[in-house]
Amino acid sequence: MVDNTRSDGERTEGKRFETGRAEQVAAGPRGVLAAVGIAVEQMGPVRGVRALSQVNQAEGFDCPSCAWPDPKDRHHAEFCENGAKAVAWEATRRRVDEKFFAEHSVDDLRRQTGHWLESQGRLVQPMHLSPGDTHYRPIGWSAAFDLVAERLRTLSDPDDAVFYTSGRTSNEAAFLYQLLARTLGTNNLPDCSNMCHESSGIALTQTIGIGKGTVSLEDISDHADLVVIVGQNPGTNHPRMLSALEHLKKRGGRIVSINPLPEAGLMRFKNPQRPSGVVGRGTALSDLHLPIRVNGDLALFAEVNRRLVEQNAIDQLFVNTYCADFDKAVEHWRSLDAARIAAATGLTDDQIREFVGETTRAKSIIVCWAMGLTQHRNAVSTIREIINYLLLRGNIGRPGAGACPVRGHSNVQGDRTMGIHERPTPEFLDALESHFQTPMPRESGLDVVDSIRAMRDGRVRFFMAMGGNFAAATPDTQLTERALGAVDFTVHVSTKLNRSHVVADRESLILPCLGRTERDRQEAGEQFVTVEDSMSVVHASQGRLAPVSDNLRSEPVIIAEIASRVLGDHPLAWADITEDYDRVRDHIESVVAGFEDFNTRVREPNGFVLPNPPRDGRRFATVSARANFTVNEQTELEIPEGHLLLQTVRSHDQFNTTVYGMDDRYRGVSGARDVVFVNPLDLEDRGLRDGSRVDVVSIADDGQRWMHNVTVLAYPTPRGCVAAYFPEANVLVPLDATAAESNTPASKSIIIRLEAIDTGARSGVR
Repeated sequence: MVDNTRSDGERTEGKRFETGRAEQVAAGPRGVLAAVGIAVEQMGPVRGVRALSQVNQAEGFDCPSCAWPDPKDRHHAEFCENGAKAVAWEATRRRVDEKFFAEHSVDDLRRQTGHWLESQGRLVQPMHLSPGDTHYRPIGWSAAFDLVAERLRTLSDPDDAVFYTSGRTSNEAAFLYQLLARTLGTNNLPDCSNMCHESSGIALTQTIGIGKGTVSLEDISDHADLVVIVGQNPGTNHPRMLSALEHLKKRGGRIVSINPLPEAGLMRFKNPQRPSGVVGRGTALSDLHLPIRVNGDLALFAEVNRRLVEQNAIDQLFVNTYCADFDKAVEHWRSLDAARIAAATGLTDDQIREFVGETTRAKSIIVCWAMGLTQHRNAVSTIREIINYLLLRGNIGRPGAGACPVRGHSNVQGDRTMGIHERPTPEFLDALESHFQTPMPRESGLDVVDSIRAMRDGRVRFFMAMGGNFAAATPDTQLTERALGAVDFTVHVSTKLNRSHVVADRESLILPCLGRTERDRQEAGEQFVTVEDSMSVVHASQGRLAPVSDNLRSEPVIIAEIASRVLGDHPLAWADITEDYDRVRDHIESVVAGFEDFNTRVREPNGFVLPNPPRDGRRFATVSARANFTVNEQTELEIPEGHLLLQTVRSHDQFNTTVYGMDDRYRGVSGARDVVFVNPLDLEDRGLRDGSRVDVVSIADDGQRWMHNVTVLAYPTPRGCVAAYFPEANVLVPLDATAAESNTPASKSIIIRLEAIDTGARSGVR
């Protein structure tokens, strides 16, 4: 056991730091107790029961956390432990009001951790930080809307404004938000997709003609012979996925997991919805686990593809009928160097042979992945190589087969469908122009990384965030905070206080909005919104709890009120559009493909599925009109002697940037997040022991970055590979370390070294 309790509160916030044995099973009784505990603590027993009974139900609200789809036959408790935490965090009884802001200056709030800020409770009234002031102070809604409109009208160029969106935003709000930005004249619409699955969207569009996955929930649970889970930790990030995997295993399906860390959610699952999951041993999940080196996935799949071709274990009819450039890919695979493959993957020949065997025995294969693949410099190439793997055996466009990028936030995919994109297609802009009789900007806008660069260089005067925690989610933490703080005027539409609200040096507004769990009553009565899950299912979400304050506004109303003031005469009647959200959906139906008869179909209990040509009919909207095999050159980072390769990961006690608590029982850590997981032999090589305190130093072309006073923990990672928690380790991620083509931060490929220390200091950048 390691005991490194600190008195300054930055680490434990009053809780003792301990380490113990990592859990080998996901969910089970401990998950049930954790869910019930936080629900009662935050919401109270009555509000808690009412809230959880409505999560992911046909007549209830969509979980505010992950985008995993709902089964058609839903359990009465259709949520996971982390979903319960997300609901409790939003529906908490705690309040942050003007008294709180009067007691805490902005400087005081800057000294607090992100966990402390969000723990204070729900925002309940608009707050304004005037230029040069020390405190946020109350402002009325009308005055706040007028202020935003005035700041927008004074911009000399629409591209001086940036409109950011988190994945929580509904389809209705996202559509209105992008319309506001584009009517003003800018495509500066960065969103959280830029930081997570942008690499997936680009690779999938290039290879199969659509930037989304091609499978349904039933494909996984009822039809697939083999599911390959690569660069994904479902036990923490998408726990309801485990139920589908359990169903797959019980009917004889197989699972291969490919991940540097041995995660509990890839080993065994105790389903709390079943008696056997509470008192029994649960279900073993992975039939084969490959402990790959960080960023060895491209090399692995290229080698597997080479062997499949060599063994003639391919679907030649599918390849000949539906695919292009097969011969070019084969020529490349034949040139692969076995020594480079072994060095990149860290796997033995027997392990790769086992994976090939699992592949050839399976008639239908699905590959699931998440940010373990998308946040590398070669992420797009890696995902293209996985599509090669699926194409070789015809695993696109039939039951139980296909590509499954598992999205993180509950409507991040829907936001993109609604037009939240800095590079919109000409077809989408044409549809907007035709319907609204308003010209739309055609130049590409700024994504997340380019927005930070523009803020750093003084080229952004107005920044608005529709949800999210931009400062914490993005790379190069201190650079980003300085850049965001230097913007003339920032607006944050939020449910809770977070780090992004307290970095402002000039002028800022916090506009508190209704949460997903709360009733939304407008002129025409109670409203619902819609979301799109990871598998292209669009369905309704209607909050059922009383709002925490009568002084909140919905996201669609906030956007419409701003637009009506700044745009004036416009074909869309902004002042009336949000009286009934059906009116918003009528406009979506007229603009966005696949939303015909939107208001009728979305009222069905399970919503409707958007068209997906590769899945629906093996149709590929590529230049070749075929699925494209690609050549993806193997690239390796040059790791200097004595250095290691770091990836950022989440704990089991968080969702995205929201940290619910300081524990990670799946990895045996309690009371701390300033830790780095290191192979015991790598510790020994550096003269360190389990529990030593170190500075973690990342190196890049523009200099070094430090994360100070961190505890090293011996952990079974591959040699040369380490892991640390997001968002704390974002301080180590250089702004310019991004994936080729997608510009996604390469948070899983950071070169670092460990420097032993005797005394502590705060995290930062030198």
